[in-house]
Amino acid sequence: MRILFAAAIAAVIATSAQAAEIRVRSPGFAYKSGLLDLAAQFTAKTGIKVTPIYDGMAAVIGHTKTATPPDDVVVLPLTLMGDLAMEGGVAPGTYTPIGRVQVGLAVKQGAPHPDISTVEKLSAALKAGGMVMYNSPKGGSMQALIIDDMLKRPVFAGVHGMSPARGEGAEALARGEGDMALQIIPEILNQKNVEVVGPLPAELGAYMDAAAAVSARATDPKDAEAFIRFITSPEARPVWKAKGMNPF
Repeated sequence: MRILFAAAIAAVIATSAQAAEIRVRSPGFAYKSGLLDLAAQFTAKTGIKVTPIYDGMAAVIGHTKTATPPDDVVVLPLTLMGDLAMEGGVAPGTYTPIGRVQVGLAVKQGAPHPDISTVEKLSAALKAGGMVMYNSPKGGSMQALIIDDMLKRPVFAGVHGMSPARGEGAEALARGEGDMALQIIPEILNQKNVEVVGPLPAELGAYMDAAAAVSARATDPKDAEAFIRFITSPEARPVWKAKGMNPF
């Protein structure tokens, strides 16, 4: 009887371990920058299931507060994470910077790569390059607003920019629309038939810095913290870099 009881307890423990799961909510700038690969690696290493949840940038904060079941980890740009932290939406002491995602220039596969190493050279390349596709700022996309504000600077007067009727800038370029695209580098890398020329000059500030934190509503804060430690460890750096994120 004792042997059967011990076996039953062991089975319950094993089942509980297998059932462990954390939910990670993120907008596309991090979701498409290696988060999926790292979630799979963490599960393989620990046995803890990770469910990444893709969400719109403007919706993440609200959903973090109301989602059912609740999120365990949230990933956001530093500025928005600061807002969420001030509102009590993350567990104290868990706010952890991850890395930087830069806006880059994309061209069609096989097209020449212009020199964009300075603002002036970038401006000249965009003016000479034809139609430049980029995400519509009307939907509240942070990268779209960054690009739209940048193109309104006097130095870029004369650039022919356009937002596609559907999809993203690099996605439209891959379909054959336009001649170039401005988009965050991880999302360019996710498209076929296009190439990354390079990141925009640093002085333009065309980037987003990512951070992760344990949600204040987390049901499994211990495993959530372990996941954040994993995605910010030296082991994770090559995965982020391969997908276009520059780890801090």
